[in-house]
Amino acid sequence: MPTLDHTSALRGAGLRVTAPRLATMDVVAEHPHGDAEVIAQAVRERLGTVSRQAVYDVLNALSDAELLRRVSVGGRSMQYELHRHDNHHHLVCRRCGRLEDIACAIGEAPCLTPHDDHGFEIELAEVVYRGVCSDCRASSADSAEPLGAPPALAALAPTAPSAPDSP
Repeated sequence: MPTLDHTSALRGAGLRVTAPRLATMDVVAEHPHGDAEVIAQAVRERLGTVSRQAVYDVLNALSDAELLRRVSVGGRSMQYELHRHDNHHHLVCRRCGRLEDIACAIGEAPCLTPHDDHGFEIELAEVVYRGVCSDCRASSADSAEPLGAPPALAALAPTAPSAPDSP
């Protein structure tokens, strides 16, 4: 049962075992890569009255304790997953935002070595692969829709200047 594992993990991290912390860890385990709002809603459904801020505070505390991992793929709200310390990376669909885990090709951290470490001792390299998922490719094939940038990004793309108005 996940709650027993979560109880041990909380105690092992020196954190008190509370209903909001257990519910948050259960929700994240069941729905990896959920954002804070989705997680907060699911925690409220389980526990009843718990404020959004309380869930945000729990997410921060669990992330700081390395029980949860924050996943940022740019342009989207922060997403969360259980921190398994397994050095995996992520695939993100640039059309629909689907996020998937992918094992590290090298296996051990850090899996990339910079040309110049500027005196840092490198511990981790986070890799995000971007592309178009099979569902979006199939959808585009069915609708003859091009696989260009997603609509939100396409709207930001530079356009050719319009011809000046003639007098």
